[in-house]
Amino acid sequence: MPKDTRDRLYHSISEVCNITDIRPHVLRYWESEFRELNPRKNRAGNRIYRDSDIKLILLIKHLLYEERYTIEGAKRKLAQLKENGTIDEVEIIDLRAKELLLELKKDLLELHEMLSQSHIQDYLNSTKSRKKN
Repeated sequence: MPKDTRDRLYHSISEVCNITDIRPHVLRYWESEFRELNPRKNRAGNRIYRDSDIKLILLIKHLLYEERYTIEGAKRKLAQLKENGTIDEVEIIDLRAKELLLELKKDLLELHEMLSQSHIQDYLNSTKSRKKN
């Protein structure tokens, strides 16, 4: 989490969106689907999220986007984690690290592809110039 929001007890929906990289309409939809995700509201009626809410959002994001669960499958998995008492053991850092590693892997594969294509093109160009000489 960014330093300026780390020590706060509650976070606005825009702060949570920045932290989790989830759009506000997605968060609101998840609130309607996952009853565990139920942020409080302030006097003005704005959602205020605790760190535990953010942790749950990151877990839901991981289940849906990384593990490729359906909404119903993610609900069952959350219920299972809650029943086993292991939902609190899931670390945000572990989820974010896995996400970053997958992004890095994708970037490295793209770079490898670009370099391979460049290498092949250089080889073809060098063989053409040899034939001319």
